Amino acid sequence: MTLQHRSHRWIGRVVEDTATGRTGILRAIAPDTDDSRPVAWLAPVGGGLEWTTAPSALANPAPITADTHPDTAC
Repeated sequence: MTLQHRSHRWIGRVVEDTATGRTGILRAIAPDTDDSRPVAWLAPVGGGLEWTTAPSALANPAPITADTHPDTAC
């Protein structure tokens, strides 16, 4: 991993952000620019602005499919 990104088994999958009630694609676990603590970076499924949340707020990952399997996802 680069840029202090951390691995996470749900990256690339749709997850729930329990802090906001939103769902999005987990893009990365990495420090925010304002803080060295890692945060989860999520993107809306249909596109739009990313947001951050605490990694502990992630829940309910979508099942792995052929399109979302980490070994085949781009």
